[in-house]
Amino acid sequence: MPEECTHDCSTCSLNCDSRKERPDTGIPESFLAPQNAYSTVRKVIAVVSGKGGVGKSLVTALAATEMKKRGYKTAILDADVTGPSIPKIFGLKEKADGTELGIIPVMTKNGIEVMSINLLLENESDPVVWRGPIIAGTVKQFWTDVLWNDVDYMFVDLPPGTGDVPLTVFQSLPVDGILVVTSPQELVTMIVGKAVKMASMMQVPVLGIVENMAYYECPDCGSRHNIFGESRLDEAAKKYDIPLTAQIPIDPEIAKKCDDGEVYDCKGEWLSDMTDGLIAMFDAADPHHRDPEKA
Repeated sequence: MPEECTHDCSTCSLNCDSRKERPDTGIPESFLAPQNAYSTVRKVIAVVSGKGGVGKSLVTALAATEMKKRGYKTAILDADVTGPSIPKIFGLKEKADGTELGIIPVMTKNGIEVMSINLLLENESDPVVWRGPIIAGTVKQFWTDVLWNDVDYMFVDLPPGTGDVPLTVFQSLPVDGILVVTSPQELVTMIVGKAVKMASMMQVPVLGIVENMAYYECPDCGSRHNIFGESRLDEAAKKYDIPLTAQIPIDPEIAKKCDDGEVYDCKGEWLSDMTDGLIAMFDAADPHHRDPEKA
C-alpha cells in the first residue's frame, strides 16, 4: 500500500493491489480478514461515537437484546479492548474456552454470544496496556479466531473516536452499517459528523442514530425534562440523512441493571422501532436473509 494512501479508493488515482473491492461491501478485498472457517455471521453492525461516555456499550447490549427477542441469533464483538464493559453489564463471570478450531465465545443468560478481552484476562480489573497495533490485531483475531455459531446479527462495540480500532474494524470486517450513539448536547452534530464522515470514507452506510440520556421522565407526574438540553437528534439525522432514530432516557433502573449484570432485563421499548427498521432494511436488500419464523 502506498504511503500516501487515504483508504478511499473512490477518490484515488493510484493503481495498487488494494483497489480490488468486494462487490457486496465496497471494501478493498485485500483488507478484509477471513472469517473463521467454522463460523457463520450474516450481518455485522458497528456501534460508534465520536466521543466517550455516551453509552455505546449500553446501546450495543440493548440492540442485541432487541434483535434476540425477535428470534434472531445475535452476537457481540467487544472491540473496546482497553475499556471493555460488555461482560460486566451482562454479568459474565466465566472465561472463554477454546479448541484446536478456535475460541468459543461466552453465552449470556438471554442467549447472546459474546467475545471480549475481559473474558480472556485472569482478572477483569487487569488493565490492557498495549499499543495501538496490538489492540487492533486483537480485535481482528476476535473475528478470525472465534467460533461464532450461525449468527444472524453481530453488533461490534467500538471504542470512541476514529483511531486504530475503528479503522481496523471497517477495513477487516464486512461491516454492513453503523449505529451512531450521541447525547443531547450542542457539540453532538460535530461528533456525529466525524463518525459519519469516517463511515463515508470507508464506504459503510450509517443506518441509525441513538440519543442516549435524552430526557428524564418524572415517575410521579410523567412529565419529561431535558436534563442535558434540548434534543439534537432530528437535526443531526436530517443533516446527515440518517434514516433511523431512537432515544434512551435517563433512568436509574437502567444503571442498576447494568451494575447488577442484568442489562438484558431492562424494561423499555426504546430501540424497538429502530430494530424493526434495521430488519426491514436488510430484508429489502437481501430477500433471502434468514427469517427466524421460517428457520
